This record gives sequence, C-alpha cells and structure tokens, in this order.
Amino acid sequence: MADRNEIIAFCDELLEIESFGDYGPNGLQVPGKAVIGKVATAVSANLASIEAALATGVDLLLTHHGLFWDFHPRALTGAMARRLRLALGADLNVAGYHLPLDGHPEIGNNALIVRQLGFEPVPGEIGEAKGRHIGQIGRRAEPIPATALFELVGRELGREPLVFAEGPEMVSTIGVVTGAGASDIHEAIALGLDAYLTGEPSEHVMADAREGAIHFIAAGHYATEICGIAALGDLVAQRFEVEHEFLDLPNPI
Repeated sequence: MADRNEIIAFCDELLEIESFGDYGPNGLQVPGKAVIGKVATAVSANLASIEAALATGVDLLLTHHGLFWDFHPRALTGAMARRLRLALGADLNVAGYHLPLDGHPEIGNNALIVRQLGFEPVPGEIGEAKGRHIGQIGRRAEPIPATALFELVGRELGREPLVFAEGPEMVSTIGVVTGAGASDIHEAIALGLDAYLTGEPSEHVMADAREGAIHFIAAGHYATEICGIAALGDLVAQRFEVEHEFLDLPNPI
C-alpha cells in the first residue's frame, strides 16, 4: 500500500509539470482514496477506462489524456457528469499527464518510440506545443531500409501505419511527435530528416512529404501514446511497491 499524495508528487516532479503549458491540467484531477494498493494506466480518461479500472479493483487511474480540456464546455455535460459520478462514487483517483509525458527524455512517448525503432535520441528541437518542443529526433549508426522501417513500425506499435514513402531508400534519421503532430512535418523537412512519424495524418501531409522528400508515417494517435503512460505505471509500481495494470482500450484513430 502507498500514499496517494506521495505517488502524485513523485509523478508531478518526475514529469516537471510546472514547467509546461498545456491544453488542460496535469496531475491529480479527481481525488479519491488516500491509500493506494493498485494502479491502472490508460491512454485516455473516459467512461470506458473508469469502468475498466473499477472492474479490476484499481485505486488510482493514471492517464495520458486526462478528463478536462480547454476545448470542453465549462458547464458539465451529461457525459462528463457520468464519468465524474462513477469515479467519485467509487472513491477512484484519476490523474492525467499530457505534454509533460510526451516530452520526457526517458519515459516520454517520443523518446521511447525512437529507441523502440532502433534509433538513438540526439539533440534537436521538433514538435513545438505550448512554447516547448516535445518531440524527439533519432539517428541510426547503421541506416535501415525504408521498407524495413515501415514494417518495424507496424510490428512494434501493433497496427499497419499509413505511409507516404517519399524519402530516401535508406533511413538514418527520424523525427517523432506522437499523437496529433502531422503539421510538425515541416520542422522535420527543415531539419533534413529522412523520416517523420506521428499519430494522426492531415490532408496536407501527402504533398508535404512528396515535395519535402521525406517519409511520412502515421501510426495512430492511440498506438503511439501507449508506451509512455504504461512506462509511468511500471515506474510507480516499482518505486511504491503497488500493483500496476495497463488497460488496453484500443482506438482506431
């Protein structure tokens, strides 16, 4: 068993949430039990993940996409009220870590995917959001054939990516901005990278990739943002000696 406030303080400090602007609050969003025996992680906080957490006996739900966003109405909708009613009624803690988790150099989504694909993280700025660059640039000592890279992305992330193969035959550099980072392809082109990977595509990227001579890879918003929150859950479990379960609630986007 562990103290809820100690776990949240650890996550807040690790991810340096005070140094990030964001599109919603980071940290504890719904307070519940003060003592934690089991932690669950999920990509997004919603009715399905709250229900799944409660079904598995969880005390704290850590998510990448929290409950509250600037684009939501300030007055509670029926859907939000149902989410909160369920969490509060069960004394479930819900926390969210968005841009701070994307940009962390060790357990961040972007840094983890760069390493997962066999690249070494290198200095460089890509993926600006709320005044900070959260993406990661990677380099391979030995280049990989582009077709092999596309196949590797599919195997590692568990879904076939959308690819505009417009870059070089051999890939030695990549930029990664997970989630909705399609427009950051322009930074990748300006940096002279061989490939750019994000979650969601946008209409303009096919022409951008062709004209910029770069490979564009859209591997799914959900699929590209599993690794960071799951890694945070594992770290919390190890440090505080609590149980951790990742709740896989796939989203085709």
